Amino acid sequence: MPRPTAAQIAYGSITVIFSTLAMLLLSQTSSAVGTAVIAVSALVLGLLVAMTVPQPKSRVVALNRPVEHRTEEPVPAAATHSKTAA
Repeated sequence: MPRPTAAQIAYGSITVIFSTLAMLLLSQTSSAVGTAVIAVSALVLGLLVAMTVPQPKSRVVALNRPVEHRTEEPVPAAATHSKTAA
């Protein structure tokens, strides 16, 4: 399982904070059960947002690529020296 990115953590956390505040202010609940339901639903919403943030594409190197063979034969080291430069 891949690690969460910084963007996923940030978006999820911001979603939890703002959705909790919005739901608490809009519902005007004062009971512990209502607050617990709002907190759990905000956490689920934050997790949903964090999981839907697109992850960066990882670069995968193809290992099954055939190796290109040389068509030329190697030149011996003795043949590369010039005989006129003596």
